[in-house]
Amino acid sequence: MKTKTKKAIKQTFVIAAVLIGAFIVVSILSFERTSSQQFEVSRPSISKQVWEYKPTVEKYAKQFGVTQYVDVMLAMMMQESGGRGNDPMQSSESYCGERGCIDEPELSIKQGVYYFSQTIKQANGDLKLAIQSYNFGKGFIDYINDNSGTYTQEAAINFSQKMYNTSSNKSIYTCLREEAKQYNACYGDIYYVRDVMEYRDVLAKE
Repeated sequence: MKTKTKKAIKQTFVIAAVLIGAFIVVSILSFERTSSQQFEVSRPSISKQVWEYKPTVEKYAKQFGVTQYVDVMLAMMMQESGGRGNDPMQSSESYCGERGCIDEPELSIKQGVYYFSQTIKQANGDLKLAIQSYNFGKGFIDYINDNSGTYTQEAAINFSQKMYNTSSNKSIYTCLREEAKQYNACYGDIYYVRDVMEYRDVLAKE
């Protein structure tokens, strides 16, 4: 084989190796960037409205002695409404026994913070039990005290099933989650604690 031919083949191999190497590097960088973007998309975010209500939540948290739970209550607001509407804490039912009686955001927050202060007290500091009781009502605390003694996901499902199955008017409940339908647990939100805690973790990093 002639020297020129050998040299040309060698150069071809070198060029091919460089191109393959460059392709591998670009592929790795592209994968990392895509993975990072996917993480950012899947990470729960806190709405501007919820952030704007933080001073009001802090105000009533101080009044009712629950300042250490401000992030928790903001997370609850995020789960309840995203900070939208005139009842951002969705606290009408605890205020007057029915939905829609609160049409002033500050009253909603005041009542929501007050009600949470009551649930955390009655739950003896069990944060997850207090959070779920904000959604289910204080009857859930009595249920836990009579059964497991502490909050569990299973207990939340069982309580929801019980309340839904014994209701004389099931039409007032809507299974918003497909996961809840399989358990026939349409009373309240059985995954309320899980989602609130995810929002709280985001708030803690801000």
